[in-house]
Amino acid sequence: MSEVTAEMIERGRGADPAAAVQRRRQAQKLREMRGRLTAGGSIPNAFEIELMRLFAHSRRSATPVVAVLVVAIGLTASLWVPWLYVSLWVSLLFVSLALSFWFAATYLVADDAETDAQGWRRKFALAEAIQGVVWAMVVALLLPVQDPAARTFVLFVLLLVAAMTAMISSTIPIAVYCGLMPITVALIAYAAPTGGYDTIMLTVLAVGAQLYFVVLSNRLYSSSLEGLSFRQEKDALIAELEQAKANSDEARRRAEEANLAKSRFLATMSHELRTPLNAILGFSEVMKNELFGAHAVPAYREYAGDIHNSGQHLLMLINEILDLSRVEAGRYELKDETVNLAYVVEDCQHLLAMRARTKNISVAVSIAPDLPRVWADERAMRQITLNLLSNAIKFTPQGGSVTVKVGWTGSGGQYVSVRDTGPGIPEEEIPIVLSSFGRGSMALKQAEEGTGLGLPIVKGLVELHGGAFILRSKVREGTNATFVLPPERVMDALPKITMDAAGRSTDAHQPDPRQASRAA
Repeated sequence: MSEVTAEMIERGRGADPAAAVQRRRQAQKLREMRGRLTAGGSIPNAFEIELMRLFAHSRRSATPVVAVLVVAIGLTASLWVPWLYVSLWVSLLFVSLALSFWFAATYLVADDAETDAQGWRRKFALAEAIQGVVWAMVVALLLPVQDPAARTFVLFVLLLVAAMTAMISSTIPIAVYCGLMPITVALIAYAAPTGGYDTIMLTVLAVGAQLYFVVLSNRLYSSSLEGLSFRQEKDALIAELEQAKANSDEARRRAEEANLAKSRFLATMSHELRTPLNAILGFSEVMKNELFGAHAVPAYREYAGDIHNSGQHLLMLINEILDLSRVEAGRYELKDETVNLAYVVEDCQHLLAMRARTKNISVAVSIAPDLPRVWADERAMRQITLNLLSNAIKFTPQGGSVTVKVGWTGSGGQYVSVRDTGPGIPEEEIPIVLSSFGRGSMALKQAEEGTGLGLPIVKGLVELHGGAFILRSKVREGTNATFVLPPERVMDALPKITMDAAGRSTDAHQPDPRQASRAA
């Protein structure tokens, strides 16, 4: 979790107004996109607008190319028709092209394009119909010519124009029909006067090609519509991801503020509780030990002892809660130094020996020889070992045994294992006892005192050292708790130094000066 900033403290637990506005906008955008995607029956209005926008881009981009084609066709037609008629026809084509170009350019920059979609669709269809009529006039231009090459040229021009119209206007089907209808009528009218078999067959093929262009246009229209649908789904997915990110950021902000409030509460309560608790512990100890004289009623000494024990328990609980909160918040600072793990284990076993003898529990310690020191926080190592040993002694019945082992791991680290012969923990309860304030059913049945914080603190401290905590247990067989320190924490042992009779070092890693001088 990131550090709490001054802005968060200043803002307190209130919501960020800018973030709230951003979330509302994203939610509105998401609802609009879902509405577009789920619109049944007809095409969503947003898709129609986008399709017309694609048409306008295509028409505006294709106009210069079509203008060059018009000039080329006009020059070719002038071989059979007087230039005056060709110039008039070319001029009409340029006017129709200019009208289509003007409609397309105006639509792309118009602010009310989305509000008058139907009107713009009619304008585009009208422009395509006018252009189709002008293209069809090439039949009237070359109809008097009897040259077969001219007839072939007319069919070629009409088919080429039909193909261009189907490709450019495919995103507006009505515009395709309006542009192809005059050309189809012109083809039929051009073949009617001759009536020859070859001409009829050629006309049928030309009309069939027109139908193919219509089918092709519909396929292109479906592809464009599907592409827009995919893009809309992608935008909706991105909007949902942004909404999820906003929710995650809000949840993280609230968690940080809750953590800040928890830290403030714990710091305040720690100070407020410790102050009267010290007085309770001090005066109860004075009364328990009868420093100012014996009590008139002997029961008062027992009551003072109960007060003192309860105060110590409360102090221990406060310390454990503070330790756990610092570990969970990542603010527990390790004070690493060289630590002899075997010495720590022996010292902790000595501290708890009286408690073990009271319950007639044997504690056996097995330590591997020549263990080097580790680089760790000694206070944390003692707290971990004491928690594990006290738990083992607490839950082991009278006459049982506890075995402590310290040794090497297979990867070169060191481990401490505490095994007891207690009732064990059911496998499904292991995650519970590793959670904060979690207590197993055996602890509840035996009514053992505890806060449920010992093992979570052990796990957190071990992980702060980069190690691992392993808890294995079987009912009626006992529990084995092991923490492992990684090889990086183990310090390499220095080579052993021996002295000869003259008091000189005979370390194998240090060369003999005489040999070094001879080698020089």
